[in-house]
Amino acid sequence: MVWIDVVSYENAKGRLKKLYDRVKGPDNNVDNIMMAHSLRPHTMEGHMALYKYVLHHTNNTVPKWFLETLGVWVSSLNNCAYCVEHHYAGLSRLLNNPEKSEAIRSAIDARDLEKAPLSEKEKLAMHYARILTDEPSSLTQAHIETLKQAGYSDGEILEINQVTAYFSYANRTVLGLGCSTDGDILGLSPNNNQDPEDWSHT
Repeated sequence: MVWIDVVSYENAKGRLKKLYDRVKGPDNNVDNIMMAHSLRPHTMEGHMALYKYVLHHTNNTVPKWFLETLGVWVSSLNNCAYCVEHHYAGLSRLLNNPEKSEAIRSAIDARDLEKAPLSEKEKLAMHYARILTDEPSSLTQAHIETLKQAGYSDGEILEINQVTAYFSYANRTVLGLGCSTDGDILGLSPNNNQDPEDWSHT
């Protein structure tokens, strides 16, 4: 499950139990990526706040399914199968178009965005995410100007930047601690975008 000791939901007490109750899914299921934080609950709180505000906030204007697509893309680039599987399940549920979801996944797996059923505007965002993930110091203002010319607002570029950056953080949490999907319920997320404090996974 994880390479370090973790505290199960059944054995959690105090602040950890309260945090688990905020992030749990059906049948008191807590994702392994969250349980990995259990010896330092304050880091779980920081992780979940970042995740909720970056990916699941009502003020985002980039479609949520595409933010999840960026997450799958970045996770694939980082070879983080855990996050790929979790967020592909979320992407598929949000998109509600199996043919398109599968085609996106196939293009991501092949590292060939030209085959993805995405708009040119969306592909530019994916290209930016790849550079930010693989070669961040090579980015220039010209890359941002290209996104603006494609129709993204400055705020939407910030969303794309933050989701890309968040997933590299999450990928390194998973890969560095050996999280597996064993026991997880794939595709759950904190779907109450209207309430930033609601972290429950459905």
